Amino acid sequence: MSPLSPEILHEIRRRKTFAIISHPDAGKTTITEKLLLFGNAIHMAGMVKAKRAQHYTTSDWMEIEKQRGISVSSSVMQFSYGGKEFNLLDTPGHEDFSEDTYRVLTAVDSALMVIDSSKGIETQTKKLFQVCRDRHLPILTFMNKVDLEGRDPFELIDEVEQVLKLPCFTVTWPVGQGSRFQGVYDLMEKKIRLFQPGKLTRDFQQEVFSDLDDPALRERVGAEWLDKLKDDLELLCGAGHDFDEAKFLSGNLSPVFFGSAVNNFGVQELLDAFARYAPSPRPRQAEGRQVRPDEEKFSGLVFKIQANMDPKHRDRCAFL
Repeated sequence: MSPLSPEILHEIRRRKTFAIISHPDAGKTTITEKLLLFGNAIHMAGMVKAKRAQHYTTSDWMEIEKQRGISVSSSVMQFSYGGKEFNLLDTPGHEDFSEDTYRVLTAVDSALMVIDSSKGIETQTKKLFQVCRDRHLPILTFMNKVDLEGRDPFELIDEVEQVLKLPCFTVTWPVGQGSRFQGVYDLMEKKIRLFQPGKLTRDFQQEVFSDLDDPALRERVGAEWLDKLKDDLELLCGAGHDFDEAKFLSGNLSPVFFGSAVNNFGVQELLDAFARYAPSPRPRQAEGRQVRPDEEKFSGLVFKIQANMDPKHRDRCAFL
């Protein structure tokens, strides 16, 4: 029986802390911005390389990040969604700044792995995945940039399973690909969602169909793509893995989502899954013993100290 009040225990269970890992330019910072957008933390998403009339991303706030269009320092952002409180840690993807990423991964309870669907698994993704595996972190996978010409979705799933030795549970599947990418089929809800692009705000159109034999759906997506979707779903049902919560929480099964972060395609489905599946704070093994999140005495881990970021004054911030 925990000595903490029911209110505090409820707050512990509401919290979800996760990091985003990827190879450089896979879209990590863009999807960070879109998760903040759908979590109502911001009203308009910034651009990684903003033009004069646009604004920069929330997580890339340093001048060098704005100039180079990359993340060189980890950022911590908080937002609420679906009754949960999220702590999102955006990490540098470039190898030159990987130490910052390794430290961040000691502080999270789960991770989102972003893969460029036109390139598949790349070097830095493999390195960061191994760090997550060593820590037994649950991982959700987002196949990004499906609206660009890229690799076959089955090839991407197979690569994750073969190269990373990580079984996949497909949650959403693309309807079309490249310039003909129109939306995703949700295998959990048995619904197809068709989108219109909405790059910077949440105000984008979405059509939902529950019946794959709906004549309006066939007219909307085209007979060729609808027939291909049905064939793909038949293969997935026959050869895909079922969802197993224990395997997911131990880092041995990854729910997979397809979409386009820059156009908001598939982002809300991903966020819904984090609210549903991602773990709350769990016991951590310290040097002397295991520390539980519901203990009465306070404990914490400082995973980063940031100092002198503003030339106008001396500052120091500890990330706990």
